[in-house]
Amino acid sequence: MKQFYVFIVVCFFALQAHSQVVIVKDLVTLEPLAGVVVESKDIKPVTTDAFGKADITAFQGKEIINFYLTGYESTTFSFNQIKAMESEVLLFQTSIFTEEVVVSASRFEEKKEDVAQQIQVINKNDLRFMNQQTTADVLQQSGNVMVQKSQQGGGSPIIRGMEANKVLMVVDGVRLNNAIYRGGHLQNIITLDNSIMDRIEIAYGPGSVVYGSDALGGVMHFYTRNPEYSSTDKLLTKGNAYVRTATANHEYSGHLDFNMGGQKFSSLTSVTYSAFDDLRAGDLRAPNYDSFGRRYFYVDRIAGKDSIIRNDNPNIQVGTAYKQYDVLQKFSFKQNANVQHQLNIQYSSSTDVPRYDRLSEGTINAPSQAVWHYGPQTRLLTSYNLMLNNKNKAYDNAKIILAYQGIEESRHNRGFNAANQSDRIENVTVLSLNADFQKQFKENEFRYGVELTSNDVQSTASKTNVNTGAVAFQNTRYPDGGSTMNSFALYATDSWEISEKLVLNAGARFSTIMLESTIDSTNFKIGVVNQGDTIDYYFLNNQTFKQNNSNVTGSLGLVFKPGHQWDIAALVSTGFRAPNVDDAGKLFEQPSGAILIPNPNLKPETSTNFSLRVDKTINKKVSIQTTGYYSMLNNMIAVDAAELDNSQGLPYDTILAGVVTNVNKDKAFIYGFSGQMDAKVNDFFSISSAINYTYGRIETTDGDKPLDHIPPVFGRTGLNLQLNKFRGEFYTMYNGWKRLKDYRLNAEDNEIYATADGMPAWYTLNIRTQYQINNYVQVQVACENLLNHHYRVFASGTSGAGRNLMVTLRARF
Repeated sequence: MKQFYVFIVVCFFALQAHSQVVIVKDLVTLEPLAGVVVESKDIKPVTTDAFGKADITAFQGKEIINFYLTGYESTTFSFNQIKAMESEVLLFQTSIFTEEVVVSASRFEEKKEDVAQQIQVINKNDLRFMNQQTTADVLQQSGNVMVQKSQQGGGSPIIRGMEANKVLMVVDGVRLNNAIYRGGHLQNIITLDNSIMDRIEIAYGPGSVVYGSDALGGVMHFYTRNPEYSSTDKLLTKGNAYVRTATANHEYSGHLDFNMGGQKFSSLTSVTYSAFDDLRAGDLRAPNYDSFGRRYFYVDRIAGKDSIIRNDNPNIQVGTAYKQYDVLQKFSFKQNANVQHQLNIQYSSSTDVPRYDRLSEGTINAPSQAVWHYGPQTRLLTSYNLMLNNKNKAYDNAKIILAYQGIEESRHNRGFNAANQSDRIENVTVLSLNADFQKQFKENEFRYGVELTSNDVQSTASKTNVNTGAVAFQNTRYPDGGSTMNSFALYATDSWEISEKLVLNAGARFSTIMLESTIDSTNFKIGVVNQGDTIDYYFLNNQTFKQNNSNVTGSLGLVFKPGHQWDIAALVSTGFRAPNVDDAGKLFEQPSGAILIPNPNLKPETSTNFSLRVDKTINKKVSIQTTGYYSMLNNMIAVDAAELDNSQGLPYDTILAGVVTNVNKDKAFIYGFSGQMDAKVNDFFSISSAINYTYGRIETTDGDKPLDHIPPVFGRTGLNLQLNKFRGEFYTMYNGWKRLKDYRLNAEDNEIYATADGMPAWYTLNIRTQYQINNYVQVQVACENLLNHHYRVFASGTSGAGRNLMVTLRARF
């Protein structure tokens, strides 16, 4: 018996001695790659684990061993070559994605080439290489999304000429758009931490069938990283960290994430902190616009008095500094092979964020504002995700997400030399349930689901005398008795693979949205100026406004693959956006001085859309993607004159003003074109370029007038280099002119923050690099706006960064 045990031990060590383990890494970052498929003829394929390792003992003697991972160039080695390379295989990221998988189109994985809708994916590697300060900046870098900024701490994406509450943001399957998303410019995207993103998918054009209201221009779906499980009995521990500094705004940022995973339970923790000083704009201005964007003065309160301070460096945009904190915690539990649970907690908060555009209004002798800032913007999201993968008659796969969101935002402003500061605070609570199911029927992938949401809005306000500290009444931004907005929706989509060359996409959705707002007479009152110049107060005595809007949307798309790597897709779809609390219940002072009052009789905005996408890949070296689109918009919500109790005007913060309200009055159309080209010159050098053109007009009895939110021509071109341990890119970003004749005046295009001729064309030259020092440490160096050009994105009230040197040190452990 003793000899038998000795024999077993000897055999064990003999097998170990002859076993061959390969580790597969990223060529540039040296990061181990999990999920790499290793295959050879007549041998069962193996897959690399979380450490990039795979046992290839069974491949011994093989002359052809293939390594394949989506997003990377596949490569082939012989067994002896792998041994000669000390069992280390390096893969490099491809610039031509021919088999990309997306989720945003249907909430389940499917081939991008089978989807009629135009979709762009920004993956984890590109996010890290972009190394942007905020998620808004990431979208701007995509080359296909324009981002408006009213202040440094913000960013409002514009997709196909639509912005704010007409584009939808989703994170980890949970919609972020809530009942107070407004139609102007939104800054909520900065509450999403791009440091912990796994990927971002941008679905261009209406997504109302799958996502419901607000998805008129497109859907931006943000996927944060998930905890990783261990594939062995050992606890899997890994983490990442970085510190970054930048010269244009004296940024200091730090990030740390840490993963612990067993075979059944895993955890991911992420923390990011960023501090941004006042942003310095570029100094090289277009001819005839030398003073454009210069900050000659700012206001400070000294010894109890508002004082005008001359700015020593007019390129420093005093009043743009802020700080931000982001935390994410995920727990995953794998009950068995078919059932998985996940708890997802996200929290974001900031310091006060100055509203730079409003602070810059006026002249050096007569500033408009002494104080104008958003209070700390906080976002808390907690969701429970149940993922089922057990085939039955009802579904093959299912995802159920129950989510809670708590949002607080506030506005604080005081005019120059004014005694009273207005403080308005909004708290929004959102509960939601998404249940999505997928079932395969031969050549059909059928998906269906249900969505329930509940928004509760509480609005408070006060007016504080900065000299005496006395607190007085102030009208709230939204009805002070509270508002609710609830929705229910059912949807179904089908992807039918008619043949290898033809795929049909179809879908429909029924939605009903109920809105209710209550005005409390003790707080919410409006003073009416009568003809005798006396003021009578009009009390909205506990009035409750109600709405109930139902809508059916649909889509029909056809994808044709004639061969030779052609992909042609035509899509017809409808979209809608139901009025929310901001549309129907807001009391607001317009920039013109008029007072916007509530209107409970609004109807949903709707759209009918057509698009044609043509993609061509040539010899797996050049990819050309083109999309043309046309949208007809109806019942668009716009501000119009109103009457209240036969009054001539309203006093609002001691200002006599006219009365206006939101109404459904406009019809409009938008059409445009986008093009994307990626060319692989060789295995290491590639070229990418994107360009976008949009045209939009409102139809009126006096002819077509400019529609707001329509960007000028814009795009991006980059030269990319990948070498062992090194990646570099030289790129340019550019915008065409937006002439004043193409502005929608006194609306959301903000002509007051442009020149007298409109917004000048601009371009920037930029370079960024990264070098992997060893398996654990990486350094990134970038210089943005090399020529120090002054530029301002269309409709923005703040200028872009001047020459900006960024240095980042990353580590993984």
